[in-house]
Amino acid sequence: MQVDESAKASTTTPAPAPKPAPTPAEEVRANLQLIERAVSTLEPRYTARVLRSLTTLRKKLDAKALAEVVGGLKDGPVKQGLLLYLPEAPSSPAASMEVDSGAGAATTAKAAPALTEPCPEVDVYLRLLVILRLLDAGSVDKAKQLAHETVDKIQQLNRRSLDAIAAKVYFYLGRLYELQGEIAELRPLFLAAQRTASLRHDDELQATLINLLLRNYLHYNLYQQADKLVSKTKFPDSAGNPQLSRYLYYLGRIRAVQLNYTEAHTHLQQAIRRAPNATVAPGFYQTVHKLFLIVELLMGDIPERGLFRHPVLKGALGPYLQIVQAVRTGDLAQFQSSLQTHAPLFTQDGTYTLILRLRHNVIKTGVRALSIAYSRISLRDICLKLHLDSEEDAEYIVGKAVRDGVIDARVDHAKGWMESWRRGEGGRGDVYETGEPRESFQKRIGFCLDLHNESVKAMRYPLNTHRKDLATAAEAREREKELAKEIESGEHDDDDVEPDF
Repeated sequence: MQVDESAKASTTTPAPAPKPAPTPAEEVRANLQLIERAVSTLEPRYTARVLRSLTTLRKKLDAKALAEVVGGLKDGPVKQGLLLYLPEAPSSPAASMEVDSGAGAATTAKAAPALTEPCPEVDVYLRLLVILRLLDAGSVDKAKQLAHETVDKIQQLNRRSLDAIAAKVYFYLGRLYELQGEIAELRPLFLAAQRTASLRHDDELQATLINLLLRNYLHYNLYQQADKLVSKTKFPDSAGNPQLSRYLYYLGRIRAVQLNYTEAHTHLQQAIRRAPNATVAPGFYQTVHKLFLIVELLMGDIPERGLFRHPVLKGALGPYLQIVQAVRTGDLAQFQSSLQTHAPLFTQDGTYTLILRLRHNVIKTGVRALSIAYSRISLRDICLKLHLDSEEDAEYIVGKAVRDGVIDARVDHAKGWMESWRRGEGGRGDVYETGEPRESFQKRIGFCLDLHNESVKAMRYPLNTHRKDLATAAEAREREKELAKEIESGEHDDDDVEPDF
């Protein structure tokens, strides 16, 4: 019984309390230690780990936590420069460690040790956090001022351990100007920085600046300048998937405007594959799919229905589903109504001009349906069914469809109708009577007949082959008889007898 009671007591031992989650200030200090380790060991993976947690840390980082971290720095130009943008920071390092009880003071002092003069990477990272905090607080002007100071400091340094953090600073500098609609002012700065990054072989910063310049050009519809930038620069092969997916998206937009839909479709498909998960970056995932759908329609394909049921894309692609349905059915009235209803959204997405090109596809689909349904239909009825402006427009559209090979018909201008050809019922008759289809059909028939004849020949046995076998068997029997006689006469031993095979 005593053993059972001791075993029961051991099983009922309370589990240790879970470790409390670190505060934002503690996370920032841990990131600073990782950055210092990356600098000392020349391992960029520690810096990459810090930047991966930037989005999560930004959501819970406040001015008080930043003030606590900055207040723990050693007095110097770095601390004084950051204090200008953090009025809540304590005046001395000891102020950030003051608590009521002695035990609490010891714990806080252990959690937040006084830092020495930080290295440039730590300085730039803290500046980046302050920029994000000012951006979230709505102080865009102060954030721009600090971002410019940080960029000037980065340009004076040539440290490869600073490249990844510098790329983030340039990205958010462009974001600050974009919020105020002044991104054109950054174009000379970005071009100069891109040249410098190319000379220094700074791949991460170079990829970021190329994307920022492409976004700058496309924002003002400067597609020719964007195409020149793509042709004159080479995107770094070592760039990460987030930057590469952005670059492929911008490249797809340029090719779509240039009517190169096949290449645009390829770039957009690769951008979707290399993009982060839909739940991680839903905005980019939706933006790429919007352009991808329009390019597929311009190529003459209809997107899959299941794409519109995706949880992330279902709400964003609702207006585009109406456009797809209008193109599939050839309903010009539905197309015009959807285009007018959602014109502001399409303009905001940058797909309005591409959707306007789909009008011809809608009309072409409607004309094809009418040519199948009617052997003869008047141009007036075509205007009414396709909601065209006049009979002259209908005649021009039908004539172009006939010339492009979309339909097999002819237009009678004198009588004012479109007459569709009936296969095998008069008119042009059978399609295999003349021309290239007949030749192709004859080649296929000839190939099948040759294949049949060769198969029959392959199954035949060679003639008189059995006679050769009989002659060989007779010679073998005579040879055996001669050997038997020689053995009987004693001329050969048994060991000298060799087989015939």
